Amino acid sequence: MSLSDEHPRRDILKLAALGGSAIAAAAASATGSRHGSVHQGGATYLPGGQLGFLTTRGSRIVDARGRAVRLRGVCVGGWMNMEDFINGHPGAEHTLRATMSEVIGPAKAHFFFERLLDHFFNEDDIVFLRASGVNVVRLPLNYRHFEDDLAPFTYKEAGFARLDQVLRWCEKHGLHVILDLHAAPGWQNVHWHCDNASRISLLWENRAYQDRFVALWKEFARRYRNAAVVAGYNLLNEPCTSNNRGDYPWNIGRNYKPAWDRLNSLYRRTVSEIRKIDGRHIIFLEGDNYSTLFAGLDAPFAEHLVYSSHNYTAAGFGPGPYPGMVKSRPSADTATERWDPARQESAFTSAQATQFAAKYDVPLWVGEFGSPYNGAAGELGDRYRALDDQIGVFERHGAHWTTWTYKDVGVMGMQTLDPDSLYIRRIGDLLARKKALGADDWMSWLPGTPVKDATAALAEQIRQEAGDDQIEGRLNIRCVSQALLCFYTGTLMQPIYARLFQGMSEKELDESLSSFSIAQCKPNERLVGIMSKYMAMPA
Repeated sequence: MSLSDEHPRRDILKLAALGGSAIAAAAASATGSRHGSVHQGGATYLPGGQLGFLTTRGSRIVDARGRAVRLRGVCVGGWMNMEDFINGHPGAEHTLRATMSEVIGPAKAHFFFERLLDHFFNEDDIVFLRASGVNVVRLPLNYRHFEDDLAPFTYKEAGFARLDQVLRWCEKHGLHVILDLHAAPGWQNVHWHCDNASRISLLWENRAYQDRFVALWKEFARRYRNAAVVAGYNLLNEPCTSNNRGDYPWNIGRNYKPAWDRLNSLYRRTVSEIRKIDGRHIIFLEGDNYSTLFAGLDAPFAEHLVYSSHNYTAAGFGPGPYPGMVKSRPSADTATERWDPARQESAFTSAQATQFAAKYDVPLWVGEFGSPYNGAAGELGDRYRALDDQIGVFERHGAHWTTWTYKDVGVMGMQTLDPDSLYIRRIGDLLARKKALGADDWMSWLPGTPVKDATAALAEQIRQEAGDDQIEGRLNIRCVSQALLCFYTGTLMQPIYARLFQGMSEKELDESLSSFSIAQCKPNERLVGIMSKYMAMPA
């Protein structure tokens, strides 16, 4: 679809009202299965031959004919790696699954999560994305879909079968896929988005977890080495190598000190093992400290490496006008700073990832960035303008990009659940309570609440009583709030979420979860329009 068409956006958005053919097919396949499992498959992916392999040539990504390709797309967060602010639940995914099993029973809990996966992302979503101009999706994956902690190195066919089905749909519609290990065994960082409920990261100091990490990537390579639909392997989302025991004021933000030897050695080992099996696929490597630091990464040490940064900005999040004075993040040196197109340009060109890619003449992929649209209603236009300008910067500098995220309960997705849907109506009170409690750490840009303000006061009281002038106040508030509100309170609220679905039949559960289907979701028209404008540009 070309943006030169008379009504491009209208035609794109019509696809959001598709009749749910993929969902109907999945539901039909589930007939006769108590748990709603809809997937069968072998041990290896059999490609359909609709897409060619992508590779690298200097600073470019090219297709099989050597033509330049610009990857432009979106991340499908919340599908095979759930997140609280995306899916609407509190706390981490693995503890939520355990709580749901305890409250509504193992069989119905299994049914619940399988149908959530079925509705959240399927062929209808892929049709919409391709019509919007997307040519790549990044699929965040939780290792728990493929391996159990009680059975390490034994791989679960159900998880691979589900992934295989989506790869077949993507191949059918000409959409490349980046496989992103978003939640690794032992946790690569201390935040909720790697399914961490403890604020402890074990991967970097435990050989057993590293062995499992490498072995899982070998299994991915074995299964998908002939799958051209896979653009490449994103080895590890947002690694953090040196705050293994949790976030504290001395090890976050500007005080973070990378342990480069840990990251470089794990990258070298994993890439080496993958290359023994698969010499063709691109391998995407992220920087330390949530993919923001690159200065200490080893120079490119293998063929077909692409480097990936995550470029969230204060201008994208707010609060504050754009262009204009915007509230800074807690780790910044000042409370506010001015953001405008020139500041967007300098933020990108001065970033370590940009400089690393230029120094070594390798491609750069901005794997995550984005803006939320659930802040002050009067500032929605500011957030869209900031995002538009940011993508323009990426385009001028030849960077590949995928926005965060595709679908959610009303925060920053291309598609959002209908506020009047069965699922949102059922959890609406819980969402309001999470907001009041600050339980979704991602949404720290939202205004203060009595609980958030009281937590900040507690953090300051602790700092003063501790009597250490080196504890930075703003960073201490950030760390205490995250530990108390996101981790403790989020987990505390999981039984409340589970009881909302207690006593429901499988039919009732499925009707509620169908709220995640694209047929029932609402597209963010302005966001889709901005993205499609750039996706229509030449590579």
